[in-house]
Amino acid sequence: MTRGYWLEHDEARYAEKRKRVYTFMKIPREVEKFMTYGFFQCLDAFLYLFTFLPLRFFLASVHLSVRSCLLSCWSSPRRILEPAQICDILKGLVLILCCVLLNYVDVSMMYHLIRGQAIIKLYIFFNMLEVADRLFSSFGQDILDSLFWTATEPRGRKREHFGVIPHLILAVFYVFMHAILVLFQATTLNVAFNSHNKALMTIMMSNNFVELKGSVFKKFEKNNLFQMSCSDVRERFHLIVLLGIVGVRNMTEFSWNMDHLMVLIPDIFLVLLSEFLVDWVKHAFITKFNDISSDVYREYTVSIAYDLANSRQKNAFSDLVDVVSRRMGFIPLPLAALLIRVVVPLIRFKGWVTYAVISVGFLCLLSAKVLCSILLLGKSAVYIQESKDRGAQLDPDRTSAEEELQSRNSDSISQKILFSNSTVSLQSVGLNEDYVKDKSTHNAEMVLSKRHVHGLTPEKNEKPARVQKPLSEIDRYTMCSNRII
Repeated sequence: MTRGYWLEHDEARYAEKRKRVYTFMKIPREVEKFMTYGFFQCLDAFLYLFTFLPLRFFLASVHLSVRSCLLSCWSSPRRILEPAQICDILKGLVLILCCVLLNYVDVSMMYHLIRGQAIIKLYIFFNMLEVADRLFSSFGQDILDSLFWTATEPRGRKREHFGVIPHLILAVFYVFMHAILVLFQATTLNVAFNSHNKALMTIMMSNNFVELKGSVFKKFEKNNLFQMSCSDVRERFHLIVLLGIVGVRNMTEFSWNMDHLMVLIPDIFLVLLSEFLVDWVKHAFITKFNDISSDVYREYTVSIAYDLANSRQKNAFSDLVDVVSRRMGFIPLPLAALLIRVVVPLIRFKGWVTYAVISVGFLCLLSAKVLCSILLLGKSAVYIQESKDRGAQLDPDRTSAEEELQSRNSDSISQKILFSNSTVSLQSVGLNEDYVKDKSTHNAEMVLSKRHVHGLTPEKNEKPARVQKPLSEIDRYTMCSNRII
C-alpha cells in the first residue's frame, strides 16, 4: 500500500513518451503546411489549362500554318514544329474533342437515374467510383506521355509504335471516360446534398473515417508516406472542385437564389471538415506507430519545392503540369473538360457585352495564374534556403575544404537548381533521391548523438567522426552507415 517509485529512474523513456505526444500535436500543423503548398501547385497546374494552354495552342497553330505554307514551296528536312509546340497542339485537341463529346451526355437523365437508386447502392457505387478514379489517375499520365513521345520522337528510327492517330484516339477516349467518371461522382454528391433525410450525406462522410482502418495500422516508410501525402493533396483538390461543380449546378437549378446558397454552405462545410479531420488523424497515428518525426513533412515540402524550381528552368525536361501529374497523380484534363461542360451552358451570348465579360474573365484567370506561379516560386526559394540553413546547423564542424568540394560537386542540390535543366525523375514518384542523399549524413550524426542521450557510450575502438580530408558524397554516406551499424 505504501510502495513508491521514482519516474526519474527511467527518465529517457518518459522523455521520449512526452516527445511523442508533442509530435502528435504538431502533426496537423505540419501536414497543413505541406497540403497547402501542394494544393496551390495543383491549382497552378489547373489554371494553366484555361490560361496559357489556349495561348500556346493558338501560337503553335499559327506557326504550323505559316511554316506549312512556306515549306510547301520547297522541301526541307527540318521539322515544322518544336516538340513543345506539338505537345501543346495535342493537349488542346484532346481537351476540345472531349468537351465536344461531353455535350452529348445528358446530365439531367444521369441525375434522375442516380436519385432513383437505394441509399446502400449509392454508397457502394460511390466507393467504386473512388477506386476507379484512382486507377484512372495512375494510368492516365502514361497514356498522355506515350502520345507526346510518339508525336515528338526523332525520325529515322525503326517504327515501334502504332502511330500518332491511334495514340490520340486512345488519349481522347481515356480523358472522356475519366471525365464521365468524375461527372458521376459530382452527380452522386449532388443527389446527397438534395436528399431530404441527409442519410446519404452521413454515409458518404463516414466513408472518410473508414479510410483510417485501411491505412493507420499499416507499416509506412518515408517514401510510402510521401506518396500517400501527395495522394491526399490530389484528393483534397479533387473534392473541392467537385463541390464547386455541385454548387454551380444547384445554384443554376434555383436561378441563383442566395437563400439556397445558405442551405448548401453547411453541407459543404461538413464534408470539408470531415476530410480535414481524417487527414489529421490519419497522419498523426501513422507517424506515431511508425516512429516518424514531424519534420518529415518539411522534407516533403522541400522535395516538391525542388520540383517546382527545376520545372522553371529555361530548357526543363517537363513542365510543372506534368511534374504535378506524376508526383500527385493529379491529371487536370478530365476535370477541366468537365468544368467547361458545366460552365459553358450557363453563358448567354447577347452581343458584345458577353464577349467583353468573357475577355475580362480570361484576364482575371490569367492574372491569378501568374500571381499563383510567382508566389509558389517565391515560397520554393524560401523552403530551399531554410533547408540549407538547417543542414548547416546540423553539421557546423564542416571544414572549408569539404564546403569547397561540395560546391564543386555535380551532385549538389544547389548546383542542380541553378545550372541544370531538370533533375526530376520522370519514373519516380518518391522523394528526390539527391535531396535524401544530402540529408542522410545529418540523420546519421543525429542517430549517433541519441546513443549518448540514452546512456549508450561508444565502443573503445570506435573512430572519431572528424574528417581530416575532403571526401566524396558516397564515401561520407558509406562511413556514416558503417558507424551506425
